[in-house]
Amino acid sequence: MKYMLLIYSPESAWSPEEWNQCVGTSLEICQELAAKGQFLAAAPLHPVATAVTLRTRNGQRLVTAGPFAETTEQLGGYYLIDVENLDEAIAIAGRLPPAKKGTVEIRPLARLDGLPPEKLTPTEDDIPAGLRKFMLLAYDDENHWATVDPTVLQAAFAQAVALTHQLDARRQYLSASPLHPTSTATSVRVRNGKRSIMDGPFAETREVMGGYYLILARDHDEALQFALEHPGIGVGAMEIREVFDIAQMGKPA
Repeated sequence: MKYMLLIYSPESAWSPEEWNQCVGTSLEICQELAAKGQFLAAAPLHPVATAVTLRTRNGQRLVTAGPFAETTEQLGGYYLIDVENLDEAIAIAGRLPPAKKGTVEIRPLARLDGLPPEKLTPTEDDIPAGLRKFMLLAYDDENHWATVDPTVLQAAFAQAVALTHQLDARRQYLSASPLHPTSTATSVRVRNGKRSIMDGPFAETREVMGGYYLILARDHDEALQFALEHPGIGVGAMEIREVFDIAQMGKPA
């Protein structure tokens, strides 16, 4: 089963020394998971001060600087793993350093047929010159999609898949997936050496993260243009975050 681990913690909670230690420990866990065939991808995101959030309402584009939600603990990175079950995902989440300062939200990935082949660990040859990695975080109104006519939902999925193929034709697609509903989410924290496990997502909001895209773009503006094509921004929102090059993770912050 494939899971996405969403890493939430206060950005101000880390000293440079703690951050470097966090990076070192995280890389060791990634290498361990890779040796077991359980690692798919992982990376930190650029700070929320660099985020852009997009919505469209009544045909009007609404672009705001900053993340989708103003919370003390902000999304700072992600892991994509492939393990047997939720218990294994929980065990991994509890070992991640940010679980001691924030929250690790575990979300199972949902299958969506028709997506292009993934490039979760692209080589330099896979990335055209001048392009950078961006993550598009799709925040959806689950109640809306649960009540619409099934044909409307299927049309939205088809539009989302078509967008990935447009990106792939331009060599700008890396990965994408919807997530199972937040009713399947599990949140993990570690405090004073004790692990706590809670059913449900990290934050209780009307619009919740429903999926992601990993893409290549020249800058935020180009990533924003791609996000405008997403079928969910008329009822939800899309947060755009640049992804750190994992090769830089071991270097001082």
